[in-house]
Amino acid sequence: MTASEAKKQIQELTEQINHHNDLYYQKNKSEISDFEFDQLLEKLIGLETEFPELKLPDSPTQRVGGTITKDFPSVVHEYPMLSLANTYSPEELKDFDARVAKGLDGEAYDYFCELKFDGVSISLKYENGILTRGITRGDGVRGDDVIANVKTIRSLPLKIKSKNVPAQFEVRGEVFLSKEAFNKLNKEQEDIGEETYANARNTASGTVKMQDSTQVAKRKLDCFLYYLLGEENKVTTHEESIKKIESWGFQVSQTYKKCKNIDDVLKYIDSWEKKRNELPLETDGVVIKINNLRQQEQLGFTAKSPRWAIAYKYKAESVSTRLNGITYQVGRTGAVTPVAELEPVFLAGTTVKRASLHNANEIARLDLHIGDFVFVEKGGEIIPKVTSVDLAKRDEKLKPVKYISKCPECGTELVRKEGEANHYCPNEKGCPPQIKGRIEHFIARKAMDINSLGERTIAQLYDLGLVKTPADLYDLKKEDVMKLEGFKELSTKNLLQGVEHSKTIPFESVLFAIGIRFVGKTVAEKLAGYFKNIDGLAHATIEQLLQAPEIGEKIAQSVFDFFRDKENQHEIARLKKAGLQFESSFKEPEKESDRLEGKSFVISGIFENYEREQLQEIVIKNGGRILSGVSGKLNYLLAGENMGPSKREKAEKLGVKIIGIGEFEKMLKS
Repeated sequence: MTASEAKKQIQELTEQINHHNDLYYQKNKSEISDFEFDQLLEKLIGLETEFPELKLPDSPTQRVGGTITKDFPSVVHEYPMLSLANTYSPEELKDFDARVAKGLDGEAYDYFCELKFDGVSISLKYENGILTRGITRGDGVRGDDVIANVKTIRSLPLKIKSKNVPAQFEVRGEVFLSKEAFNKLNKEQEDIGEETYANARNTASGTVKMQDSTQVAKRKLDCFLYYLLGEENKVTTHEESIKKIESWGFQVSQTYKKCKNIDDVLKYIDSWEKKRNELPLETDGVVIKINNLRQQEQLGFTAKSPRWAIAYKYKAESVSTRLNGITYQVGRTGAVTPVAELEPVFLAGTTVKRASLHNANEIARLDLHIGDFVFVEKGGEIIPKVTSVDLAKRDEKLKPVKYISKCPECGTELVRKEGEANHYCPNEKGCPPQIKGRIEHFIARKAMDINSLGERTIAQLYDLGLVKTPADLYDLKKEDVMKLEGFKELSTKNLLQGVEHSKTIPFESVLFAIGIRFVGKTVAEKLAGYFKNIDGLAHATIEQLLQAPEIGEKIAQSVFDFFRDKENQHEIARLKKAGLQFESSFKEPEKESDRLEGKSFVISGIFENYEREQLQEIVIKNGGRILSGVSGKLNYLLAGENMGPSKREKAEKLGVKIIGIGEFEKMLKS
């Protein structure tokens, strides 16, 4: 293929893929299947690899990340990103309206209202229709350019397709994690026994500043735009600017409204107070702006905020009630969570008796005393939380809460690792909630998928002494199950059939089910594919574990320790005897030659004529080995397009030979 032919194809593919991206993320439509979309993307990646000089600035291949940024450039904002003045009071909004009327000398005006999203402010710079910078708020005067991470947001146009776009303009918005994306991220944290993230806003903020844009892409950030800036925009109202950025392909939340006066504004605020909880992201108020841009300019700014805009913040529903005590819950991984036991109080439509206290640090911050009157909020949270103490009502005789030192379930001394917020019970083999939690994890849909069992049934089986470990499930008999409350012939038959059927579940799911810390579903699949069976995995050294794909030191140590534990060895032996699948169905490719015998490879980047898995198979077929990371023992780093710079830097530092696909193909022929 000639360069001119490639240029034409790259242009066509880029336009096609951007068109389908726009349909999916802006209009919620699809004209092709996910498979067909992926095929288009793979074809584009191949052409860009062969002709890197032809890669377009708006190439959709940038959406998948791949850039490592150790230091984000600091950039001065062309237009300062000022904060808005806040109010929680309709009366203060009317005062704001009076100041506006006075500032405009009686001239007629109207307002534009938008919901205030709970995310991270971003300023996007476009030059000749191309996205060139994504700058955080910072201190309002200067922010960080996080463009590589911003480009992973699929709802943002990398290039504006519309005609008559100014040569330069700036558009501002809010980067956020949707409720769905945030919940999925926390579920993944739970699966590997890690602490979950506190809230979507802080997680989005941290994600925007991550160094590896590949990891950012996996978190599926999103963005709503709400403000257009630039001297060439030729608009007279904020409403016109919103319509313009919508027509350019930007995602704008369809919750805005033009209001003719302050009474209309108050009606808008009232209409969204409850309805906003149904939106796919968190909101905390309403932004009210003067619609006419000339009038905005006339009203001007204070040192900190514009005089033509204000944010009305919804009050998180808050009530005061007595703290009767604190109980401590122990999770599957041994993490201890304190819970406030409250005098029942009505809040946000429900009677609240308990509220989260998070950890020992939070109890200390609040300076809690049992018997205190505390303020409890629900806001956008499902679980109520204690926000402060009503010190005016504190009885001087009350004593501060002293965090427990022993597990409330088994009495074991708690541990708290340096740098961690949570206390843990280390008695994982004898602590009842940890035992039941591991069994619940074992039977989960992504694990052994025994849907005839549930939390309540597991608790009964445990309390009757019938099931203390997952292996005990395979010793259950009909007469055992019939002892359970509510179980008759049919339900007993279903439970036993579910247990029996789980013996057909593949090895990678079994490996996930047994609950090795830090081994989530994906890691289990990698380990099963690499070691092929439980024995190979169980006898692997730390060094051998590190050679498996995507296995780092923390996971390797956890797996190694798990299989050195005598009780775990006994449990695996029982599960083997029960007939579970402990061997991968993946078949090793038949050996074709010894040309790569004794040689080890790490394969990184994108290749025109090969999938990465194909190259791995070729290495194995020809006697070579695949390692997961660059180390001093690695022979070759096979480098494709868009390879992460950190791998190259490490290989060069360690003296590992870096080769391209051409040299690799020569090795196969020699």
